[in-house]
Amino acid sequence: MIHDISVEELLQLQKDNNLLPIDVRSPSEYAAATIPGSINIPIFNDEERAEIGTLYKQVNVQAAKERGLEIVSAKLPAFIREFAAIPQQKAVFCWRGGMRSRTSATVLSLMGIKAYRLTGGIRAYRKWVVDQLASYELQAPAIVLNGHTGSGKTEILRQLQQEGYPVLDLEGMAGHRGSVFGHIGYAAHNQKTFDALLLQELLQHQQAPYMLFEAESQRIGKVALPEFLLTKKEQGTHLWIDLPMEARIRHIIEDYKPEQHAEACMEAFLRIKERIHTPIAAEIQRHLESSQYEDAVGLLLQYYYDPRYEHTASHYDGDKRVTIQANSVMEAAGRVKEYLAAQQNR
Repeated sequence: MIHDISVEELLQLQKDNNLLPIDVRSPSEYAAATIPGSINIPIFNDEERAEIGTLYKQVNVQAAKERGLEIVSAKLPAFIREFAAIPQQKAVFCWRGGMRSRTSATVLSLMGIKAYRLTGGIRAYRKWVVDQLASYELQAPAIVLNGHTGSGKTEILRQLQQEGYPVLDLEGMAGHRGSVFGHIGYAAHNQKTFDALLLQELLQHQQAPYMLFEAESQRIGKVALPEFLLTKKEQGTHLWIDLPMEARIRHIIEDYKPEQHAEACMEAFLRIKERIHTPIAAEIQRHLESSQYEDAVGLLLQYYYDPRYEHTASHYDGDKRVTIQANSVMEAAGRVKEYLAAQQNR
């Protein structure tokens, strides 16, 4: 017997009982967007799904079903072994809660393996996420990490996150650093994936006394931030991370690894070259071409990124801005923790 569950029931079981959501769609569908924490055991691979889809459109439904049955029959032993090897409770889902998840749950039940099925599939989950974010109210005050490019804001947040602080790693969720060079070394996420990850973190930290995140613009790579988060950023306390230029250059080199991504770095620079004073732009390009990355980064910071941030800084003067001075990213992280501890003890 198939036991259908709602999105809310699936997430509660996932939280309380170590339930594992299993996406039975094709690998490309899974890669595009899924439920956070799920794994992929596809009932059809991409080529098989395309073949069945063609039969459905060009021949008829019955032909598509018969071909699907042929494919599934040959895969059943391996498919069942994969599920049997999973010790947790299981819930299967596909696009609409249709044939693929129904077939999976039925076959597993016949073999004595219990698996819930998500009603409405990933489409129902996506609707739930959109509805939740549309009405979400972030109650906790925002503590926003701000500062010049290269000051290690994301690294500080990730260190704090590992230590259990309530953090929204927006760049990690977006798969992008938010600048013209931000895609380098990253796999960019789409809006569906970003929204799912964001909501998961928000719900996890609902009782937190504050929320830490970076001062991002409205868009990070391919994704857009929800309005409530942008409003909270404007209202929040901004910790301005102030590192020496040398430390910032060193951090950027370590983070972006330009020697491994020389072509991508040059392509990104050429997109902003016309916005930089011509002699300086030519010098930066020469440094990139000769692999003198420290010099190139220093000029980019001095003549492109820092002037842009100075304009941003003017919006957060007075009580909204607290300067965190340090000589390294690690030292800055320690001082952020000292600030947070002092605020909690007030």
